[in-house]
Amino acid sequence: MGDVDVDDLYGLPLDQFVPERTALARELRKAGDRDKASEVAALKKPSVAAWAVNQLVRTQRRAITELLEAGDGLRSAQDDVLAGRGDAASLRAAVESERLAVEQLTDAARGLLSSEGEELSATMVERVSDTLHAAALDEDAREQVTAGRLERELRHVGLGAFGGGPATPAPARQTPAKKTAPPEQKKPDRSARERAKADGEVRKAARAAEREARRRAERAGRAAQLALEKRDRAEEALREAEAELEAAEAEVRAAEEAVRDAETAVREASR
Repeated sequence: MGDVDVDDLYGLPLDQFVPERTALARELRKAGDRDKASEVAALKKPSVAAWAVNQLVRTQRRAITELLEAGDGLRSAQDDVLAGRGDAASLRAAVESERLAVEQLTDAARGLLSSEGEELSATMVERVSDTLHAAALDEDAREQVTAGRLERELRHVGLGAFGGGPATPAPARQTPAKKTAPPEQKKPDRSARERAKADGEVRKAARAAEREARRRAERAGRAAQLALEKRDRAEEALREAEAELEAAEAEVRAAEEAVRDAETAVREASR
């Protein structure tokens, strides 16, 4: 938008978003760029959790990079398991790495203060955590988060590679031995036992991850319902406040115009 950096709006304290957005739109209108002014005026104020994530993107760049790398590692580990290349230990390590990366950023979010100077509530922190988890594992969420202009918190609802247990090969059919051949003494297949054990550990890790994902989804669903109700009330109040603000600005412009007219009349009368 020309010399105006709209991204700066999303880095402001949350209570400054609306007045600064209004001021920016007004400047663009005065400059004759009505289309861009309309775009700016249509920008939505971020939710508290989305605002917190935007601040983390701006202030915790290294930790954000580590989060994305951990997410890539987890997705790679999941792919390896599905392809039969991975093992339970690598998968558990990748899950733990992603969890720690999310936790590090979530701890940083706890230090952010709301517009009222209060720390973020436990519910808001949980939404921040869900959004970071989504950014680690989902490309679309990652793009939205790293842009630093998030308007609403996100949630990763898919189970990824943990949607079901890994497939195991069917046992090979054995050819009957000839009657004349002596009975063959088979040695215990140690590699088969190890593969079966590893598969069991992978399935166990997958079930644990699925249970955790479902618990997070249920908590997020309940929180989302409450958030929707609060958002509806807040948006209604915001619309009323913006209408009042626009009316007040119109009165100010009319008064300024009247002052200029009066000053012109005085100058003309003094000639």
